Amino acid sequence: MFNDEIETRVVEVAEYVSATGATVRAAAEIFGISKSTVHKDLAERLKRISPELYTKVSHVLAKNRSERHIRGGMATKNKYKRNQDLAENSNTGEIRRKKKLTRDEV
Repeated sequence: MFNDEIETRVVEVAEYVSATGATVRAAAEIFGISKSTVHKDLAERLKRISPELYTKVSHVLAKNRSERHIRGGMATKNKYKRNQDLAENSNTGEIRRKKKLTRDEV
């Protein structure tokens, strides 16, 4: 049904997510593909390729989905804490523009 390259990728991504509990975003970064591709691979293609693995992965994705508001809140909290620390550690006494943090720094 799918070409071998796609099928292999789908299974590799699914096994990774199942083994590590990784989010779609993390899996996309590891495999160098888009979040949309990972989502389509895990939500649609995997169901046809390996129903058993699909069941395992769908549990991981549901868990991640239920926890995402917590991760988002923690990221925001850490961002503002870092910005506050930057402002407090400024030894020039002038008002500094706070550096906008990149995802890697959050």
